[in-house]
Amino acid sequence: MDVITTQEISSRPIEKVIVHPLVLLSIVDNYNRVAKDTRKRVVGVLLGSSFKGSVDVTNSYAVPFEEDEKDPSIWFLDHNYHESMFAMFKRINAKEHVVGWYSTGPKLRENDLDIHGLFNDYVSNPVLVIIDVQPKELGIPTKAYCAVEEVKENATQKSQKVFVHVPSEIAAHEVEEIGVEHLLRDVKDTNISTLATEVTRKLTALKGLDGRLQEIRSYLDLVIEGKLPLNHEILYHLQDVFNLLPNLNVGELIKAFAVKTNDMMLVIYLSSLIRSVIALHNVINNKVRYLTTSMRKQRTQSLLLYLPQLEPKHKDPNRIRYSKKGGPSLLTVWWLVLFGSVSL
Repeated sequence: MDVITTQEISSRPIEKVIVHPLVLLSIVDNYNRVAKDTRKRVVGVLLGSSFKGSVDVTNSYAVPFEEDEKDPSIWFLDHNYHESMFAMFKRINAKEHVVGWYSTGPKLRENDLDIHGLFNDYVSNPVLVIIDVQPKELGIPTKAYCAVEEVKENATQKSQKVFVHVPSEIAAHEVEEIGVEHLLRDVKDTNISTLATEVTRKLTALKGLDGRLQEIRSYLDLVIEGKLPLNHEILYHLQDVFNLLPNLNVGELIKAFAVKTNDMMLVIYLSSLIRSVIALHNVINNKVRYLTTSMRKQRTQSLLLYLPQLEPKHKDPNRIRYSKKGGPSLLTVWWLVLFGSVSL
């Protein structure tokens, strides 16, 4: 059986999708209020502008959406609510128009093409932006797609629309950057980074790199097995990546790595030694403090044993002189307690 290849019959004018932070905050807030801790996804409309193949998404709003988990062909999107909301947004900013829709996916689903077709009534070439509200890897939490129509080369099947990936990025105006900086400052001070934070960032970056390498390996395995067609552009990019890798077999580079590693290990050793000395010093101080407190309590208890044996010499309550009967006078006891080395 021959492998059926495809060929696009419509050009793809959209070259890049720019998502602003306000859109991400709005989508995450809607997800936390509606679909958090569930398997549901939220759907909404993207507003913005397009210029020379670049779509600038500056605003968004959620739309009531329901779908059947068992039958993907059954879904409901309240387009009347969408039209009412868009009319109100247009009064505020007439420059913003519908550029597409968003979904919290986190991946493409079977009914996305049908939903995408609904938005063709509002914009000629809408974009779909999937927002990953719970990212597991380091990177941009957005993936943009646009629909193109393709036809089989052998003309045995009808043409159909498929999603094509579009590069996306996060960008903001100067006013938005100030607001986002203040928001991040309230959540966490980004200027102060601890050692644990730096290690966590490095670990997350390495995990993301490992995931990308696994994807490249899976793709190459599928190409070798003949399950995917050979794409020379992808191979050229991979070759460029490998050409940028340094030659680690140079003696000077190996020596430099060894010296740098030894310097770092020396700092770690000294830090551990200082930490151990400080911990031992704290233990000794706690032991001395405990012994001092115990001795004071013993002295106090021994002095308080004489109090029941004291009797007043005179019956006059206004007189404060006492005589001892098997112990010191009451005045002597309280003098030692208040001004001596004994504490109650």
